[in-house]
Amino acid sequence: MIEAQQLTKRYGEKTAVDGLDFTVRPGSVTGFLGPNGAGKSTTMRMVVGLDAPTSGSVRVNGRRYAEHAAPLQEVGALLEAKSIHPGRSALHHLTALAHTHGIPRSRVEEVIGLTGLESVARKRAGAFSLGMGQRLGIAAALLGDPATVMLDEPVNGLDPEGVLWIRNLLTGLAAEGRTVFVSSHLMSEVALVADHLIVVGRGRLLADTTVQELVRQAGGDRVTVACADPARLRGLLTGPGVEITGRSGAEELEVTGLTARRIGTVAAEHGIALYELATRTVSLEQAFMDLTRDAVEYHGSATAPADPTPATSSTSRSAA
Repeated sequence: MIEAQQLTKRYGEKTAVDGLDFTVRPGSVTGFLGPNGAGKSTTMRMVVGLDAPTSGSVRVNGRRYAEHAAPLQEVGALLEAKSIHPGRSALHHLTALAHTHGIPRSRVEEVIGLTGLESVARKRAGAFSLGMGQRLGIAAALLGDPATVMLDEPVNGLDPEGVLWIRNLLTGLAAEGRTVFVSSHLMSEVALVADHLIVVGRGRLLADTTVQELVRQAGGDRVTVACADPARLRGLLTGPGVEITGRSGAEELEVTGLTARRIGTVAAEHGIALYELATRTVSLEQAFMDLTRDAVEYHGSATAPADPTPATSSTSRSAA
């Protein structure tokens, strides 16, 4: 478990992390999201004692990282995949880490196999591709068989097979009851593996929630309905948790809080002809963009479209 309380880090007049309060719990994958410059890497560095908080605290399994007798066996971290002497082989690098932490050689062989490094284990890390460097960094993070695993952008440089491997690895670690804390800019991957989200912007906490709840707050599933009698259908659909919008006199309504199946059933039961029934699902990427729009420090010069993420839609046309 990772617990941050009013965690703050300042560099001169720059506040990189501003009073963060959050808990990363075991048994699930927690995604750590935010625009560039949001303070994610600084936060992760403070978790493992590479940066000291200006104020506040962060603890792993109830203690500061430096207070653990065998920290590599408490939290395994990948913050910079290339933080290895380029002249060392993967095997020598992992063996040196194991010796300094009292980890047996057999565990070195295990993580080499787990991360798919068998064929390059004796080659110099300086010649590794970005993807192989990532695998070596993950092997080092897993070396101590830690209860907490923290990975910063673990899929960087990986091919599709490697991305699938990471996806299965993260969900497998969480299923074993470990705490898994992962930062990524790939929203599609986060949506597939994360159970919980912590979103930051300009160093501040923007959301501490589930993927489903964040998407729901951004609009969730919206159903567009075109029918012969929109005023009557609006009245039939109105109820708790249902939001209906549409111009007065127009034949098209936009409904949240009801499924397309339910809307179609109600229309059929009351003899209202439907011309269109389309579901638009808000993606995690769009929900993230909406949430962090005012927290982005580095903007491109091009004007972004109003809705940069295509909707996932299913459309049916019928006359009830």
